Amino acid sequence: MSDLIHDLVNDRIQTLHREAEEQRLALRVSRVQRARREVRKANDRLRKALGRQF
Repeated sequence: MSDLIHDLVNDRIQTLHREAEEQRLALRVSRVQRARREVRKANDRLRKALGRQF
């Protein structure tokens, strides 16, 4: 019985590690997406500012 409990505990630990890694990856993806949006907005502002100069 203790082997079964040990296996269950190990499985749960592995699951928690996988879930934590997935959350870290999701956070990185959302940061990259946000950065891309900010770059697009900055490019748009720059384009508009340059268009007004000429």
